[in-house]
Amino acid sequence: MAKILVIDDDKSIVETLEMYLSEEGHTVFTALTGTEGLNQYVKNSPDLVILDIRLPDIDGFTVLEDLQEEDENVKVIMITAFHDMDSTIRAMKGGAFDYIHKPINIEELEMAIEKALKTLEMERKISGLLSEPSRSFKVGDIVANNREMKEIFKIIGVVSQSKTTVLIQGESGTGKELIARVIHNNTSPDEPFIAVNCSAIVETLLESELFGHEKGSFTGAFTRKLGKFELARNGTVFLDEISEMSLNLQAKLLRVLQEMEFERVGGKDKIKVNARIIAATNKDLKTLVKEGKFREDLFYRLNIVSIKIPPLRERREDIPLLVDYLLAKINKELHKKVLGVSPEVMDIFMRYHWPGNVRELENLLTRAVVVAKGHILSRADFPELTDAVVAGGKEREEGEEKKVVDIIGEIKTPLTLDAVEEMYIRKVLKENAGKTKGEICEILGISRPTFERKLEKYGITFERE
Repeated sequence: MAKILVIDDDKSIVETLEMYLSEEGHTVFTALTGTEGLNQYVKNSPDLVILDIRLPDIDGFTVLEDLQEEDENVKVIMITAFHDMDSTIRAMKGGAFDYIHKPINIEELEMAIEKALKTLEMERKISGLLSEPSRSFKVGDIVANNREMKEIFKIIGVVSQSKTTVLIQGESGTGKELIARVIHNNTSPDEPFIAVNCSAIVETLLESELFGHEKGSFTGAFTRKLGKFELARNGTVFLDEISEMSLNLQAKLLRVLQEMEFERVGGKDKIKVNARIIAATNKDLKTLVKEGKFREDLFYRLNIVSIKIPPLRERREDIPLLVDYLLAKINKELHKKVLGVSPEVMDIFMRYHWPGNVRELENLLTRAVVVAKGHILSRADFPELTDAVVAGGKEREEGEEKKVVDIIGEIKTPLTLDAVEEMYIRKVLKENAGKTKGEICEILGISRPTFERKLEKYGITFERE
C-alpha cells in the first residue's frame, strides 16, 4: 500500500477521502491549505498527492510547481469543482498525472490512483538501471550493434577519404539521409549539404532546382537562380528518391556525372561541379533498369560505391540501443525526462514487423513521450502498436502454419531439419523465379548474409543478382 497526501480546503471531502483511502490500506496524510500541504510533503514523502486547485492561501497550480521543485517525479492528481477547459489544460501541461472534477466519482479516482501507483512502481524498478546511460549520444549519431550496420560504418570511413559518388539503397525510414549526412560530415563538414527530394518536385521545376536558370529563360524566370549543384560548392548534393527522376532528366544528370560540369537552364556558360553526389532510393534500381524505367548507364555511374541499409526487422538487436538514442533525442527536443520503456513494451518492439523502420520507431516514441504521464513508457502509451503486433502475429502465425502443412504434405519419408530447410528454400526460389535476392530474403524472413550462407551450405546456385 502507499502513502497518500490529500490537500483540500473542504474538510468534509478530506475526511471522506481519508476514511476511504485508509480502508483501502493506504497511509493517509491531510492538509487544508497549500502551505500545510507542502510541509506535509517534505515531512512524510508521500507516494501520491491528491490536490485541490482552489485553496485559501495559494492556488493548486503554485503548489504543483513547488511539489515538482521538491521532487520532479512527484505524482499529483488534481481535483476541482470548476469544469473549465483552461484549468484542465494548465494542470496537465504543468505536469499533473491526472485531473478529476468534483463531485468526485470514487471509481474514477480509484482508477487514477491505481494507474499513478503502478507508474510510480515501474519507475522505481527501472529508473536505477536507466538513469545512468551506458553511453552518451549526440545528434547525428548512427547507433548499431548489427554486423551489417557495422560494415556500413567501415564503408563510410573509406568513402569519406574521397568524393566518390555513393548510392544508398534501403526501405523508407531506414535512415538513408542520415547516412548521407554522416558521409558529408566526415568529408567536408564546413561545406553545404544540399538535399533534393526528386519525387517531391515536378519534372519541369526539378531541372531548374538542380542546375539553376538564367533570367528570362522561361515564363516566370525574372531573375537568375543558382541551382543545387552550384550552391553546394565543395560540399554534397543528396538526391533522394533518385528512382523517381524522369528519363529525360536522368540523361542530363548522367552528362553532369561524366563531364563534371553543367549549364544553367537558358544559359551557355559551363559551370564546374565540385560537390560530391550521393543518391538514394527505396526501390531496386536493377529491376527498374530491366523494366526500362531507369537508365543503365546512369545506374553504373551512381553505383560506384553502394550502401544497402537493412530494414529494422533484420537488425532487431539494435532496437534497445535505438530506443535509448531516440529517447535522448526526443527528450532534448521536447524538454522531457522519459527514462525508457517497460520490459513489456520492449518485448512488443522486438516482435513488431516495423514496416516504417527507424522512422516509425521514432514517430511512435515521440507521440508516446508527448502524452506520457510517467518517466517510463508503458504498453498503454502505444495502443496502435500493440494492436498491430497482436493482429500481425496472428496473421503470420496462421500463414506460417499453412506453409508448414504444405511442406510436410510433400514429405514421404522422415527428413532432418536441414533437409526440410533446403527443400523449403528451393521451393521458394522455384515459385519466385525472377525475384532479387533482397526480395527472396524478405519472403524467407532472413538477412542477406544468412541467405548467402544457406545457399553455400546447400549448394544452391542463385542465377539472378
